[in-house]
Amino acid sequence: MEKAHEKEDITILAIESSCDETAAAVVRNGREVLSNIISSQIDLHTLYGGVVPEIASRKHIERINQVIGEALQTAGMALREMDAVAVTYGPGLVGALLVGVSAAKAISFASGIPLIGVHHIEGHISANYIENRDLEPPFVCLVVSGGHSHLVRVKDYGEYDILGRTRDDAAGEAFDKVARAIGLGYPGGPKIDRVSKEGNPDAISFPRAKVADAVYDFSFSGLKSAVLNYLNSCEMKGTEICQADVAASFQKAVVDVLVEHSMQAVEECGLKKFAIAGGVASNSALRSALDKACAEREIAFYHPSPVMCTDNAAMIGSAAYYEYCKGVRHGYDLNAVPNLRLGE
Repeated sequence: MEKAHEKEDITILAIESSCDETAAAVVRNGREVLSNIISSQIDLHTLYGGVVPEIASRKHIERINQVIGEALQTAGMALREMDAVAVTYGPGLVGALLVGVSAAKAISFASGIPLIGVHHIEGHISANYIENRDLEPPFVCLVVSGGHSHLVRVKDYGEYDILGRTRDDAAGEAFDKVARAIGLGYPGGPKIDRVSKEGNPDAISFPRAKVADAVYDFSFSGLKSAVLNYLNSCEMKGTEICQADVAASFQKAVVDVLVEHSMQAVEECGLKKFAIAGGVASNSALRSALDKACAEREIAFYHPSPVMCTDNAAMIGSAAYYEYCKGVRHGYDLNAVPNLRLGE
């Protein structure tokens, strides 16, 4: 793509605070990460079995300045050397988002560098550009995380068609709820992934939901209910519950649906490139199943490393670079939009 500027290198300070990670990064030309600092609150929220929005917001306020300072120091650069400051402005927890947005606007105002608001899901998709230097649109991307399950056709940088989305629970949300039900606790995704390796994925037959009027849409609430019903039935009958078998069977039900929808989308779009993104994209069973499915169809499979799947600011800096090149700039009226939809 043509760059709407004459300067050879574009360096962006990026900020991410949409949920429970306070993160800042310095990214050059969209694909070179000079620093990527993440301050996680996971240990704190584990005490409550999930993210507490008010606590998350307060922790962001405590950490945001230090994290930004550490990102600049690690990159060996000063604020005056930045070409723009980018920030996630939605979707996410409104209080958490506001901390990042406020910090970015203050930096932009004080330093005079441009401000760029970035969509969180667009950031997840862009994480693939950082570690896959050869990846360019068009391609199909499956975004699966605690709050989102999207199947997206990436037409160009910053241009998307939503092929499918969840009608109820996101995949990661279902993992967390089932993990809690079988006594694994929070965070559910990594714990189910680990325990499933010891279980039989075919031990219990859980449903694979299809949405009749939208072939690419997802629905995981029925699966979650089926697991809860199975657990209740075992309890009433006095039957012993094998935690590993329940976890493995549930995980296989989720993975089967994600793989089936993804492969159908790639083939019908006539593309030979497929990527995954989001926290659930680090799930080993999902990666293995998609790797096999793509190999069978001779489709190039792209996936970020686990640290790039979870919330981070490097992915926001990558997405912001392509917005910067298109001339996108935001004013100081930029606000947090908790339910922001991709493409808006």
